[in-house]
Amino acid sequence: MAATGFVFHRTRTGSTLGVQYDQEGQLIQVESREDEDQSVKLAEILELLLVAGYFRARIKGLSPFDKVVGGMTWCITTCNFDIDVDLLFQENSTIGQKISLTEKIVSVLPKMKCPHRLEPHQIQGLDFIHIFPVIQWLVKRAIETREEMGDYVRAFSISQFQKSHTFPEDKELLQKKDKAVKAVLDVLEVYKPERKYRRQRDAGLHLDEESRVHSTLLEYGRRYGFSKRCKQNKEDEGKISMSEAVPDAIAEVLEEDNLQAAEELKVKHAEVKACNEEAKRSLLEATEHSVKLESEMKSLEEIEEQADSGLMETLRALVMMNENLKQQEQQFRTHCKEEMARLQQNIEEINSASGQDTEEEERSQLIDQQHNLDRERLQKIRLLMARRNREVAILQRKIDEVPSRAELTQYQKRFIELYSQVSATHKETKQFFTLYNTLDDKKLYLEKEVNLLNSIHDNFQQAMSSAAAKDQFLRQMEQIVEGIKQSRIKMEKKKQENKMRRDQLNDEYLELLDKQRLYFKTVKDFKEECRKNEMLLSKLRAKGAS
Repeated sequence: MAATGFVFHRTRTGSTLGVQYDQEGQLIQVESREDEDQSVKLAEILELLLVAGYFRARIKGLSPFDKVVGGMTWCITTCNFDIDVDLLFQENSTIGQKISLTEKIVSVLPKMKCPHRLEPHQIQGLDFIHIFPVIQWLVKRAIETREEMGDYVRAFSISQFQKSHTFPEDKELLQKKDKAVKAVLDVLEVYKPERKYRRQRDAGLHLDEESRVHSTLLEYGRRYGFSKRCKQNKEDEGKISMSEAVPDAIAEVLEEDNLQAAEELKVKHAEVKACNEEAKRSLLEATEHSVKLESEMKSLEEIEEQADSGLMETLRALVMMNENLKQQEQQFRTHCKEEMARLQQNIEEINSASGQDTEEEERSQLIDQQHNLDRERLQKIRLLMARRNREVAILQRKIDEVPSRAELTQYQKRFIELYSQVSATHKETKQFFTLYNTLDDKKLYLEKEVNLLNSIHDNFQQAMSSAAAKDQFLRQMEQIVEGIKQSRIKMEKKKQENKMRRDQLNDEYLELLDKQRLYFKTVKDFKEECRKNEMLLSKLRAKGAS
C-alpha cells in the first residue's frame, strides 16, 4: 500500500516532475506541462491566424512550427513596421535557419513595443502557452494596420483604374457634354449684343455721364431710360412694334445731339425695318433652338442626378486639370521654341567669332577614348566583384549550416529537458507496472485464501461426523499450514534478494552521481581555461600588431 501512495502522489494537476542536474551535480526539479494544454493553445493560435487572414494555417501538410512561425512573420510584415531585419520565412527549413529566424523574430518584437516577452527556445520548442499572447497581440496589431490602410489603398486603386478605364456612362456623358457645350456656344453667339447704330463723329459731346450711358445703350438697341416720352408711350399705347419704337427713340436722341444725324437715320429707316423683320425670323429660329437646348439640358440634368455626385465632381476637376495642362503645355512649347532660337543664335555667334578649334576637338576625342576604356574596366571589375560575391554567399551558406557553440549548447539543453521528461514518464510507467503486479499477486493470494476458507467451511460438518474423518481433516489442515509456511519462507527469501539488489543499485547510483559531479566540474574548469586561453591569445595578437 505504501507503493500505491507513492505512485499516485502529484505536486500539481496537469503536470509531471522530471529529474535534471545542474553543472554542480545538484538535483533540479523541472516541471513540464502535458501535451493537452499545448494542443488547446495551438488550436486557439491557428484560429486567431485564420481570423486575421493567414489561410496557410489550414494546410494539413505543414508542421505546427511552419504554421506558427509563418503566421508570426506574416503578421509582422502586415503591420508595415519599419525594421532593419530580413524576415525571410521558408518551409521545411534547416535547424540553423529555424534558429536564425526565431532569433530575428524575438529581436523584432521589442522594437514593435510588444508587451509580452518571448525567447527563441520557446518558439523552437513549440511552447504554445507562451506563444499565444504574442500571437494575439500581433493579430490585433495587423487588423488595426489593415483598417488604417484600407481607405488609402481603395482610393489609390480607384485612381489607378480611372487612368486607363472608363465606364459606358462616362463615355455617353462626354458625348452629350460636347453637344451641350456646342449648343450653349451657339446660343451665346446668336444672342450676343450687336451694335445697330453708330453716333457720328461731329455730334456734340453730352454734358453728363447718364446721357452718355443712354446713348451707348441706344446704339445696342436698348429702348428704355431715354426720355419721359418713351416711358409714356409704353404705358399709354401698350404694345408698339420694334420697327416704330426704334425710329422715334433715334429721332429724339438725335434732336438732342445732332439734327443732321437724325435726318440720315430717318432716311435709313426702311433698311432698318427690313433688318428688323429678318431679326424677328432669326429670333423665332433661336427660340426653337433654345427649346431644344432646354430639353437636352433637362435630360442631362436627369442623367447627372442619377450619376454619382463624387464621380461628376472628379470629372469636372479632371476636365479643368486637362485644360490647365493643355494651356501650360502650349506655353511651355512657346518658351522652348524661343529658348531654342536664342541658343542657336548664341551658338552661331560663338562659331562665327571663334571658328573651329581643332585642339579642343582632339582633346575631347582623347577624353572620350579614356572614358570608354575606364567604362570597360569598370564593367570587368563589376563582373569580377559579382563572381566574388556569389562565392562569398555560397561559403556563408555553408558556414551557416554548421551549428555554432551557442546552437550546440541550446541543443544540449533541449535534449537534457527531453531526456528528463522521458525518464520521468518511464519511471512513472514502471511504478504503475509494479503496482499492477503487486495488486495482481495480492488478488491471487486473496482468491486462494477465500477458496481455502470455503473448502474448510464446506467440509467441516462432514469431517466432524466421525473420528476418522476428523483425523484426516486435521492432517489436511496441517499440510495446508505447512505449505503456507514454505511459501512464506520463499517470499522472505525473495524479499531479501530484492533488498540486496536494491542496495547494490543504490551504491552504483551514488558512484555515478560522484562521476557526474566530477564531469560537470571538469567541464566548468575546461571552459574557464578556454576563456583564459582566448584572452591570452587576443593579448598576444594585440602586442604583435602593435
